[in-house]
Amino acid sequence: MPHLEISDLITVTDPANGARLPVRRAEVVRRLREAGDPRAARIVAALPADRDGVLDPHAVDRLMIGVHTELQRLSEELRIGERLVHVLRPLFAALRATAGQGGPAEPLRLVDIGSGLGYLVRWLAATRALGPGVELVGVDLDAALVGEADRLARAERLDCRFVHGNAFDLPEAATVYVSTGVLHHFRGPALAEFFRAQAASPALAFCHFDIAATRLAPLGARVFHRARMRHPLGRHDGVASALRAHTDETLLSAAAAPGIRPLLYEPRGLANPFCTTLRPVLGVRPHLEAPLRQAMGRASRRLVGPEQLAGTRR
Repeated sequence: MPHLEISDLITVTDPANGARLPVRRAEVVRRLREAGDPRAARIVAALPADRDGVLDPHAVDRLMIGVHTELQRLSEELRIGERLVHVLRPLFAALRATAGQGGPAEPLRLVDIGSGLGYLVRWLAATRALGPGVELVGVDLDAALVGEADRLARAERLDCRFVHGNAFDLPEAATVYVSTGVLHHFRGPALAEFFRAQAASPALAFCHFDIAATRLAPLGARVFHRARMRHPLGRHDGVASALRAHTDETLLSAAAAPGIRPLLYEPRGLANPFCTTLRPVLGVRPHLEAPLRQAMGRASRRLVGPEQLAGTRR
């Protein structure tokens, strides 16, 4: 049976223009029951709908903002910002090191795909962890989340911006694409298509953090989300996310798009399963791999390509 996330089913947008599409409650309940998830079906059945059975979009927006607010607290507890900067700082150092050799000119533009409430972008703006000359942009197909992210950034007086739409249709090209907790939403061929879109763009690198597919991940997600998430939807989707996590092999295979060198940081064979919750898959233009490894120093030993992954399994 497939593991479905409620949030994927109750918020549907047109991928071309980001327009909100109506969602019939009965159809979502049916899909969840057919997937063998009666608990999720009951959660959706309790959501408000109009007389035609269409989910109330305003109620859904309030729910999603509430759940993402709780997810932000989890990101703070798990120190997601620091974890990303551990990899992003040397990546940006490598980009700057190649600037005189036909590399990128500033500003370097970081685009966060599926930015939600913009926690990562706002954290980077607040800490200035990537140094000067970096433009920070968050992009999401959910207009309500983008609106709330923009409100928070303005309240915090942060130098960043948020866009409602498709991250690959921005008028200004990204230098680096990033995301957190997005990859497991792409299933089958869609995962490779996601990476190919970035390889075909002018971007020089990507860095996507997602749940590590370990045997302990679902149990850890169940305990952690039950302790920290108030709404049943957040608890349900947190565990479903862990169950949907891609293996290291799947990620590296999908990320091997033309013109990109795929790399995985802390693959399962090198990581402590009791401590590793998220780990990144990176993709860099081939000329950036050596400068990246140099900038990472000893930590570069944890950065492996497809041909090295088999060695970590022995």
